[in-house]
Amino acid sequence: MQAYQLAVDFALKIIQWSDSETVRLQLWDIAGQERFTSMTRLYYRDAGACIVMFDVTNTATFRNCLKWKHDLDSKVALVDGSPVPCILLANKCDLSEWAISRSEIDLFSKENHFVGWVETSVKENKNIAQAMRVLVEHLMSKPSLGPLNQNQGDYIQLKDMSKSERHWNSACC
Repeated sequence: MQAYQLAVDFALKIIQWSDSETVRLQLWDIAGQERFTSMTRLYYRDAGACIVMFDVTNTATFRNCLKWKHDLDSKVALVDGSPVPCILLANKCDLSEWAISRSEIDLFSKENHFVGWVETSVKENKNIAQAMRVLVEHLMSKPSLGPLNQNQGDYIQLKDMSKSERHWNSACC
């Protein structure tokens, strides 16, 4: 009998969003591991949003995004039956040799009903907090959202972080 260690990471993040609003997030990272696909329904249960991330230097990770998005859409929905909002993150944007073009990412994001997509670098902590801000704003359905007034799936042009957005950088998830 072979034993498997569950490779799912879990974190809590509490953000003081405004004077009157506190956002509490539970973040579950399944790390795109194929062997856990049969268990994803457990991890997706009660999800309010999703992040799908790929490596811009690795086309296989980009192709796998479709599988993960379909898996998510087939296993969980919001209370009203609509798909869980999902943002696409193009990671390792700090590297110069992209294997996927921005136009390919843009088309993929639109065709697969992502909220939008953002260039990120986990290594350099670039656009991570801002991308999460966009997703939380989408969840909270604030009418004053700039990026979310775009067409669904578009590249999300990030703005400078305001004071409330800096809470993302305060501590690790």
